[in-house]
Amino acid sequence: MWPMLYPILLILVSNIFYNVCTKSTPSAVHPFAALSVTYLVAAVISFAIFFFSARGKNILSEFSKTNWTTFVLGLVIVGLEVGYILAYRNGWKMNTVSVTANILLAVALIFVSLFFYKESISLKQLLGVALCAGGLILINI
Repeated sequence: MWPMLYPILLILVSNIFYNVCTKSTPSAVHPFAALSVTYLVAAVISFAIFFFSARGKNILSEFSKTNWTTFVLGLVIVGLEVGYILAYRNGWKMNTVSVTANILLAVALIFVSLFFYKESISLKQLLGVALCAGGLILINI
């Protein structure tokens, strides 16, 4: 049970701090300057965790195992970060921006998984999509 639970808890706690920090990013700072510092900190932490958790592994060898997804993920993460920063700067409230984005994401991923990964879609999921659409209307009016 714990291997299924702790990643979700990590995501939950990280997302809470993520939204608080993103909303609290000073409006006077250029978003990409803030993100540059953010990614420098993330790179240092990632390297340190790699160094201590992967004893005996060569980092250059590990880098050579990456493919296009690593680079696209970096681009996508920048889009996510600046999207949230701009959403908050443009007046979105914390109690609606994340819910709206995550509901839209969940609905989109149902169809991505259906068309690209050949996963099935159930009647319950379709009903969930309908409920999500209703929820989006309610929280944004």
